[in-house]
Amino acid sequence: MGPLNGFRVIEMAGIGPAPFCGMMLADMGADVIRIDRRGAPTLHPDNPVNRGRRSLSLDLKQPDATAVVLRLLEQADALIEGFRPGVMERLGLGPDVCLQRRPQLVYGRMTGWGQEGPLAPTAGHDINYIALSGALHAMGSEDDVPRPPLNLVGDYGGGGMLLATGMLAALLEAGRSGQGQVVDAAMIDGSALLMTLFYGLKAAGAWSAPPGANMLDGGAHFYRSYACRDGRHICIGAIEPQFYRELLERCGIEDPDFSRQMDPALWPGLSERLEKLFATKDRDWWCERLEGSDVCFAPVLDLEEAPLHPHNIARATFYTQDGCTQPAPAPRFSRSRAEQPPAAPPRNGEHNPELLAEAGFSSAEISELRSRNII
Repeated sequence: MGPLNGFRVIEMAGIGPAPFCGMMLADMGADVIRIDRRGAPTLHPDNPVNRGRRSLSLDLKQPDATAVVLRLLEQADALIEGFRPGVMERLGLGPDVCLQRRPQLVYGRMTGWGQEGPLAPTAGHDINYIALSGALHAMGSEDDVPRPPLNLVGDYGGGGMLLATGMLAALLEAGRSGQGQVVDAAMIDGSALLMTLFYGLKAAGAWSAPPGANMLDGGAHFYRSYACRDGRHICIGAIEPQFYRELLERCGIEDPDFSRQMDPALWPGLSERLEKLFATKDRDWWCERLEGSDVCFAPVLDLEEAPLHPHNIARATFYTQDGCTQPAPAPRFSRSRAEQPPAAPPRNGEHNPELLAEAGFSSAEISELRSRNII
């Protein structure tokens, strides 16, 4: 049931990128056990990012709760934590302690600024990390303040996915060496990594400082979004010459200025002409004319529309569970497919008895933990 079937991951409950990493590993079949704070309400309890887990609630302020986690780690392959530097050490669950108990453990650490550096101990969020890496400025526009692209670049792409990739690499290496290690994933590093292409373009003189004037940031008339007559939007990505020619043919454009596709000096004026053209018809009219061709075209769909698009339906890109429509696990595997759909997000402490029993706790020990308010 998934390529990670048989792997056990301990996830320290948190918000942002660490839970997203846990979701990815659970989607791929890992047995992810979330350590929740006893008595605390589950943050966003129905958030599908929390799917596929089992939950154990502990009062980590009590030393005996730390002993429970260490006992669970004896059967685990990996641990995920997303606290500020030093928090896990203060809980008695730092890497040195955990790797001593379980030498082959992959210890995944997710922070914004990293484990060291002048900003490491300070608070921050996605917008701050992508600002310092250069990503936020590059995605802005010359006539407006930089707007955050949701929390996709720092939290998820440069954070949770980076941590998942690093942990998978470390698990592969541990399978050969029998030794674990710490994976230090920082959103400042990850969002910078995602910008590698654009730093390369800048070095080559192919990326200008003003945002919104380059080929991939909306400056080019053939790679941007346009408003239609009904107020909805479409987007064009006709970079290659053959795709660009098809765009001009299907739109009936014969203006010779459009033949100078890669002349940045013409881009503002050509964009204005396409703005006027696309504003003459509704979005669905343009879909009938351009969708399914090599124009590199798509309608800009909202969260209600996207799951209903025929392509997404055909691929089962979304599914609905307990009234929540959400993206399906990805990527897909030809042979070792994970459970479909993943289990619904657990409630705080939902699996206390079964998880403790699996870790070797007797009924008497579980009762004592409950009587002492440790679970």
